[in-house]
Amino acid sequence: MTIRPILIAGDPRLVTPATPVAVFDDELAAFVEDLFETLAAANGAGLAANQVGDPRAVFVYDLVDDGTRHRGHVVNPVLETSGIPETMPDPDDLEGCLSVPGEWFPTGRAYRARVTGADRRGEQVTVAGTGYLARCLQHETDHLAGRLYLDRLLGRNRRAARRMIKARQWTEPGRSWLPGTDPGMDEF
Repeated sequence: MTIRPILIAGDPRLVTPATPVAVFDDELAAFVEDLFETLAAANGAGLAANQVGDPRAVFVYDLVDDGTRHRGHVVNPVLETSGIPETMPDPDDLEGCLSVPGEWFPTGRAYRARVTGADRRGEQVTVAGTGYLARCLQHETDHLAGRLYLDRLLGRNRRAARRMIKARQWTEPGRSWLPGTDPGMDEF
């Protein structure tokens, strides 16, 4: 298994919609394990393939919500949600991203989400949840649609994110960080 570098906002691969997976083989299974290894090293909750520069439609998740651990992966996910709020989110309703390291912004998400797709063997899977798990499912499927959570920000939060990106000079492709080796990056 390999820990892969995680792309940082500004890289065009993060805003390019994923390619559906057509081949379910040992290479895909190994790639899913690499995603889990990278996610664990980064201390994250979810990781999409395009965050490590791979165009395939697959993501992994590993998080604890209300005392229950949720761990799995979905290939070619299709998302369904309850209503998504269209007003400014609660300032304490923070969301972060491994491709936007060290930053957190209030982000409105649907309370319920369900993702259907396949596992690494091509067998159908369904993952449904509320709260934190629902947020993660929405966040990761957004990645595979070529969308960062920053794109969902409203008003002053959107302006603050734009200033942050400019200040960090995240406007050029090719920036990344390697979980477990880049000082300070694993502590957000």
